[in-house]
Order: sequence, then structure tokens, then C-alpha cells
Amino acid sequence: MSTTHLNQTWDLDAIFPGGSESKAFRLHLDHLATDIDSFATAVAKLPEQDTKDVAQAILTMQDIAARVREAGAFVSCLNAQNVKDTEAKRLGGRLNALRAEYVKALTTLDDTLVHLPEDQYAKLLQEPDINQLRFVLAERKRRALDKLPAEKEALAAALSVDGYTAWSELYDTIVGRMTIPFEEGGQVTDLSVGQASNRLKMADRDGRERLFAKWEAAWADEAELFASTLNHLAGFRLNLYEARGWDSVLKEPLDINRMSPATLDAMWGVIADNKAPFVEFLKAKANLLGVDQPTWSDVEAPIGTATKTYTYEEARDFIVRHFRQFNPAMADFANMCFEQRWIEAEDRPGKRPGGFCTSFPVSAQTRIFVTFSGTASNVATLAHELGHAYHQHVMRGMPQLLTNYAMNVAETASTFAEMIVADASVKEARDAAEQLSLLEDKVGRSIAMFMNIHARFLFETRFYEARKQGLLDVRDLNQLMEEAQTEAFGGALSSFHPHFWASKLHFYITGTPFYNFPYTFGYLFSTGIYARAQQEGPSFAEKYVALLRDTASMQVEDLANKHLGVDLTKPDFWQSAVDLAASDARKFVELARA
Repeated sequence: MSTTHLNQTWDLDAIFPGGSESKAFRLHLDHLATDIDSFATAVAKLPEQDTKDVAQAILTMQDIAARVREAGAFVSCLNAQNVKDTEAKRLGGRLNALRAEYVKALTTLDDTLVHLPEDQYAKLLQEPDINQLRFVLAERKRRALDKLPAEKEALAAALSVDGYTAWSELYDTIVGRMTIPFEEGGQVTDLSVGQASNRLKMADRDGRERLFAKWEAAWADEAELFASTLNHLAGFRLNLYEARGWDSVLKEPLDINRMSPATLDAMWGVIADNKAPFVEFLKAKANLLGVDQPTWSDVEAPIGTATKTYTYEEARDFIVRHFRQFNPAMADFANMCFEQRWIEAEDRPGKRPGGFCTSFPVSAQTRIFVTFSGTASNVATLAHELGHAYHQHVMRGMPQLLTNYAMNVAETASTFAEMIVADASVKEARDAAEQLSLLEDKVGRSIAMFMNIHARFLFETRFYEARKQGLLDVRDLNQLMEEAQTEAFGGALSSFHPHFWASKLHFYITGTPFYNFPYTFGYLFSTGIYARAQQEGPSFAEKYVALLRDTASMQVEDLANKHLGVDLTKPDFWQSAVDLAASDARKFVELARA
């Protein structure tokens, strides 16, 4: 492994040189605008033409989809690396308008597919390059039949630019101007939201509690604006659902995730019945922290002082070494991501909080966004995002429409990669104290999936039901959030984060409603896959790639049945996966009491 110092900032110039001032990117948008306009004109005439023209329209749609994705990924990267980049926001606004025009044209194409006579549709599927898209096309037809007539869906898409998506953009604007004042070493520093979020996991409990109080106060100061944003974003969504005749707010997210209500119910049912080991874990952790009952800021806090820290280069070496034990190709790919600067990891002001991985299908590259401060948790996060990147990598060369896998299976690949690193960290601990600390970090991911994410799901479900009756004020939202956190954490906490609904970006994402339960699905699904990989050894790597390549081509129930031979609508699979996580929680409690 090379000892060369790694650059912690990503290279976006390889995609479009010049950042938010990029002339190449503006040219990309100009060409998109022209081609979307031509596409819209062409699909408007399709009913008068034959299946060869429909086939060509589908292939054009696929090409434009890849280029829209390329543009969206670039704008996302610009906004993430500098939340105050106003030019990036303008570019995002232009892209949203182009995307709306494209969606309008897609609505027309979908309407054509719906009304195409069965014999003509069968003939269409025999066209070169179209037959392999039969799952996606059938899905588009079914979804189109579930929606409003094409002209009304087109109108909704147009109105969403300054309605639906505008509320989401307002949220980003508010967060971008926020700072969190924090005193450290006698000096007050104004932290960005991203920096403050990272420091909320500091070991110093007094400092952590002080910072959390400032954090909560900062979101409270802007709560009226956030409440208005959330209310109106939800109002747009609910009005559209009502017009379509949809009575469940879960219809769209379940459909997007190619998942049945029975699977969702089975998963949450098993989790609700298995809170006890994780409540005991939190109690044991509180005891180690010297408190009777953990507060919200204790949940993700490290324990003790034995936690190892990593340089960025050491993190790379650790991840690559352990990926290699599973699959050399996965290890080589991860190393390339570090070497080619596909990762933005620098800890600096102005970055947005959190982490993500985004793909550039035209360039056949990915980019990863994190804020690295050297903790074991940071290393696991890097592995998580590299798992996403590897998923995208193994699908290169496939038709664009067959690479649009949903969030729940996307989280499978990332969590699988994270598990490889988390397990390795625990096994390679230098002593009992470090093992306990690393095990805490590993179980902490189960706490996040079974408790924190569960609280988000409970809050969002109840919020949308309440929103049907009218606007909710800040006090209403805080109450809903505290009730959800109390239930999801099994009453284990002594204090909560009432303004979590304001601080969590996921509630404001318009492209994917209910940006919560897919995380838990992916976590548990990957646990089952990881267990299978442990049993079968290196020979499983090829099967794993085959599973990933199928993730955008079938319902998750069919995916699980084909590659794992399990029924996701029954509790058995979920129980076995939760049992694996619970065993880590019990091991932690045992070590903590030793």
C-alpha cells in the first residue's frame, strides 16, 4: 500500500471543470434543454407512429435520464461542499426547471405506453435493446395507471418547481446560513451545521451536553420557518395524493422501494418486539458514562478513552485490507476511489452535514461526500459510502433504466461494506477497553436503525395523518417527535431532541418520501447477506455481485427469494437478522458489567 499523503478533497474538475462557474456544465445544461425540448416534441406525436418510434423514444429517454442524473449529481456535490455557493443554487434552479420539462415529456410517453394496444406493446418488446427493459416498462405502465391523466400530471410537475421542490430548497437555504456557537478552550467558534453535527459525538460529556443545548437552541430559533416549510411541502404532497385517489401516504415510498406493505409490517413488527436487548445496551452504556439514564446526546457518544483514531491514510489502508478478504475487486475499486480523489473528506467550515455517494453515469464515475475527523465511526462511514460506490460500479455497462435501484436495496450494499469494517475493528481491538468501545460503535448502528430510524418513521407517519386535518405548529411537531422518540427508544432516554424534525434533512427531501424505513430494511437485509457471506467465504463474492446487478430489475421480495431463498413478508428472516444484532448488544452488556 502506498504511503503517499492522500488529498482529502474531491476532484470535480474531472467531471465538469470550473466548479459552479463551469462553462462545460452550462453547455451540458444547454444541450439538455435542447434535447428535452426535442424529446417532448417527438413523444407528443407518438400515438400516430409505429413501435419503432416508441422504441427510439424509450432509448432517448434513457440517454436523457443519464445526463439529467449527471447534472443532478454535480449540483449536489457543489451544494454539499459549500452551502453558501449561491451560483450552485442558481444552477440547481435551472436544472429543476429542466427536470420538470423532462418529467412532463415522460408523462406523455407513459401515457403512450398505457394506451398502446396489447399486440403493439408485445411487438415493442421485441425491438432491439427494448426487451431487456420489460420489467421497467411494465412498472412505468402500472405507475402511470395509478396517477392522474397525463396532462394533469404534466401540470403538477410544472407547478412543483416553484411549489414542492422550492420548499425543499428553502430548507437548504435556511440551514446554509445557520451557525452553532461553541466555546472550546476559552474561545468561541461559530461551527457550521456539519461541523457541529460531527462534534456532537465528542467524548467529553460536559462539552457534548453544552453543544447539544446550543444545537437544539439553534434549530428552535428557526423553528417557525422550518415548520412552515415542512407543512407546505407535506401539503403539496398530500393534495397530489388526494387528486390521484391515494389514501395512504406510504403508497408512493413503498412503490418507489418496490416493496409490499406486508414486508414493511413484518420488519417493523419484529423490531417492535425486540427492543429489550437494545434498551439494556443503552442502560449499560449510561452506567459506563456515569449517569443513571442516557440523554439524547449520549446515544451516539463514544465511551471511555481507549478509542483508536485514524489518519485518512490509515483509514484507507484498513478499509482496503478488509474489503480484500471478501473480494479483491471490491478492494481495488475502493483504493482507486481514494487515489483518484473521488472522495470529499476534509473537515472544514461551510460543508453540509452528513454523507452521501452519488453517481455520474455519463462519466462512469462516483463521488463520495463525508467529513472525516479520524474516529472509528468515520472509518465505518467511509466504508458505507464506498459500498454505495461499489454497487454503482458493478452496474456499469447496464442500460441506464436497469440501474435505477431503490433506496432500500441501495442501503444493502453500503451497510454490507460497513459491516465488514465494523466487524474487523472489533476483532482487531488492542485490548478489552478498545474492544468494548468499538463494539459500542457497532451496536450503535443497530440503535440508529431500530430506534432512531423507527422514531423518524413513527413521527412522519403520524405527522402526515395529522397534516390532513390542517397545519401543525412548532409545539405540535415537537410533541409528535418526543412521543415518537419515547416509543422508539423503549422509554430508555431521560431527554430527547424535540426539534429533530427540523434538524433532519431527510424530512425535506422531495424525490424520495419517507427517507427512513429503507435504511432499516437495507441494514437488516444486508445482515442476512453478510451472514451468508460469512458461511460461504470468498465464493460468495460473485453471487453478491449478481444480486446487486438485479436490484433495479425486480421487487425486493422476488430479489430475496431468488438470491437468498427467503420470504420477506414473513417474520422469520427479519427475526434472524435482528437476533444477530441483538447478540452484539448482549455481548456489550456482558463486557460492560465485567
